[in-house]
Amino acid sequence: MEAAHLIAFNLTLLAAIASPGPAMVFLSRTAMVHGRAAGISAALGLAFMAALWTLAALVGLDAIFTLFPWAYVLLKTLGALFLIYIAWTTWRHARAPVGATAAAASGRRMFLQGVLLNLGNPKSVLFAASVLVVIFPAGLSGTEKAVIFLNHLGVELLVQPLLAVFLSSGPVRAGYLRLKPVFDRIAAAVPGALGLRLFLDR
Repeated sequence: MEAAHLIAFNLTLLAAIASPGPAMVFLSRTAMVHGRAAGISAALGLAFMAALWTLAALVGLDAIFTLFPWAYVLLKTLGALFLIYIAWTTWRHARAPVGATAAAASGRRMFLQGVLLNLGNPKSVLFAASVLVVIFPAGLSGTEKAVIFLNHLGVELLVQPLLAVFLSSGPVRAGYLRLKPVFDRIAAAVPGALGLRLFLDR
């Protein structure tokens, strides 16, 4: 493994983090509704689980899913139900004032929701496995796998909280407050659509 491999991997990670999927929508809404501390907690939960999926791919969890399809289906179904739950609660509170929903947030809860959101998409381990196969050479040693995992965790722990800080800043939050019902409907539609897709995709 060379430095060029890690650079390519990190560029791929940054593109994945910035992509407009359920994780980004969840982080954006959490930071803008509940503030900086809750946003950082959510970011840490997302970061932790994303890095764990890469670790799972490095140790061969994708092969386990291939050998035991029921385990993949079970995790995918539970993840789909969680995403649908997130979508339903976000949609239900779209017109509620920020103060009415902000009180329900806590750092621990937001961290756990971030973990569960990324845990709920077992395709993440398959994506991670594909990226690893494309970027890194075959026959990685245990030390090299540890470096890849720690590198991923480091990138996530740096970038995700920075996004939370930016999204919870005054101008961004003020813009969100002006369009809260519209933004929350969109924020509900993204995880809801992915949840339905995961649930129906057998």
